Amino acid sequence: MTTEFWTILGASIVGVFGVARLTRLTSEDSFPPVVTVRNWWIARFNKSNWSELAICPFCQAPYHAAIALAWGWLSDLHWSWWAFYGWLALAYAAAIVVGRDIPNADGD
Repeated sequence: MTTEFWTILGASIVGVFGVARLTRLTSEDSFPPVVTVRNWWIARFNKSNWSELAICPFCQAPYHAAIALAWGWLSDLHWSWWAFYGWLALAYAAAIVVGRDIPNADGD
């Protein structure tokens, strides 16, 4: 298999996890700067269905994916793409591992 195949496979994996983390951040997390923007969006578009976009991960993900794809394609997977989405992907993977490692309330 060629180097190009492995690059595209790696970018796909990093992109999926990176987009998933970014979507989680912007739609559900309580990071104060993101909450401020999310609340502004809801107040700004509260009279239309566009306000739902702020809290709907299924609605946001295609937009985040389109941005990731465009950046990757137009930059020929520049190191900045790898740094940004790699950081998000690693953060998301680590959060998943930690989430599985913390015992639940029943002690299981």
